[in-house]
Amino acid sequence: MGGYPDRKRVLKEILAQLHGGLALAEAKKRFEAEIGPVTSKEIFELEQSLLDDGVPAEEIKRFCNVHALLFNGSLERTMEDPSDPSHPVSLFKAENAEIKRRLESARALLPSLGTGGADQMRLLIEELHAVTKHYERKEHLLFPYLERAGFTGPSKVMWGKHNEVRDLFKKALGAGPADFPAAAAALLEEVDGMIFKEENILFPTSLEKLKPADWAEIFKESAREGYIFIAPPPATAEALDIARNAPMAAGAGLSLPSGSFTPEELVALLNALPVDLTFVDAEDTVRYFSEGRDRIFLRTRAIIGRKVQNCHPPQSLDAVENIIRSFRDGSKNSAEFWINMKGRLIHIRYFALRGDGGRYLGSLEVTQDITGIQKITGEKRLA
Repeated sequence: MGGYPDRKRVLKEILAQLHGGLALAEAKKRFEAEIGPVTSKEIFELEQSLLDDGVPAEEIKRFCNVHALLFNGSLERTMEDPSDPSHPVSLFKAENAEIKRRLESARALLPSLGTGGADQMRLLIEELHAVTKHYERKEHLLFPYLERAGFTGPSKVMWGKHNEVRDLFKKALGAGPADFPAAAAALLEEVDGMIFKEENILFPTSLEKLKPADWAEIFKESAREGYIFIAPPPATAEALDIARNAPMAAGAGLSLPSGSFTPEELVALLNALPVDLTFVDAEDTVRYFSEGRDRIFLRTRAIIGRKVQNCHPPQSLDAVENIIRSFRDGSKNSAEFWINMKGRLIHIRYFALRGDGGRYLGSLEVTQDITGIQKITGEKRLA
């Protein structure tokens, strides 16, 4: 076998053939004969190359499990696990160990689902639903730093797989007795498959690409996001305090046409608003979000400087692009949506921000829990 470019070319050819319908057995045969062992770095760079060549993220995602099966058994680890148990990768893997333990308990129940084990299985699935928080920590923290290192593949492909798992949770928990066994089995398989992708592809590549300072920031922001199934590491309280009290920009104040603020006053004012705010500039870059105590959709400071297109899963990317396009060309000035989430009605609005002559400055997302507002009747006066 030739050098790295040749390995990469053959990998791309095999995946292209798989996408065209080549049998997995034939793909494996060529893979073993022409490539042999492959590193996690090459897998990630292959996906990135496919994206750069214009292969849709949805297509790569569709064959993601096939890729994992293909590489299984020939995958080489390029880096040892970090020795520090408080390293973000160590913490992700500690959570995975607990997820696996629950998966094993759930799998043991599969044969008994038709004879009384369904209730216990539903309880286990409800407990396992916490893995979505594990995924959110990747989406909000790990993916942005990988994007800065030149890897957008995880946010475009793995995030889509996260959403497939989320949908499988809904399907399993909402399934009737006849459909529940198949729905539960499919869910357990996908959750287990995600652990393989993380530990054999995502984490080794992340360890290679990210710098110690990146991991330090990820650890600090992880304190905000929280952990599942494990005790927070001893330094979490200190990290959370650092994350909350990051220094503000220096300066005496900000003067506006109708008044002025000190930086401290402005932060307090924006965080006191009964809505969540996110500002995206004219270059589609996230520049600011409010940090109110009860944010509906959690944000981390790793999002600052990130392209808004990378802050959404592939399934909603077209809608995001359409809104931005309509704001930029002036055909619309606002858009709104509302969703039901955990028994609450959430109202989401987007507003185009314009300067002199209607020049597009960016967009503002305003999210509000309007459950209580809907119940208001009559009047309540100050006096």
